[in-house]
Amino acid sequence: QVQLVESGGGLVQPGGSLRLSCAASGSIFSRNVMSWYRQGPGKQRELVASITSGGGANYADSVKGRFTISRDNAKNTVYLQMNSLKPEDTAVYYCNLVWYRIAQYDYWGQGTQVTVSS
Repeated sequence: QVQLVESGGGLVQPGGSLRLSCAASGSIFSRNVMSWYRQGPGKQRELVASITSGGGANYADSVKGRFTISRDNAKNTVYLQMNSLKPEDTAVYYCNLVWYRIAQYDYWGQGTQVTVSS
């Protein structure tokens, strides 16, 4: 059974920074994609950033230049460094792990709240 555990959320003032972590455990295929999604109040869940096991990263336009996704493959952990935070970044942030091996395997964390407010 694969489990994802997120940490690092909290309350921060506009312009501040936070670092989210997501540790995956269980039987995990080495070639995978780890991503961060978020869902703000009254909004649909959206992709924030993703990174392959080879290190290729993609970002939503709204976070480019402010957020950085990284991963430690040895620890099956993905990070999201969030700088210059804005009130519109307020959301529950979810970690996602997916790989394809005959079928698609798709796992989610429980979410961590990020609130940007003065």
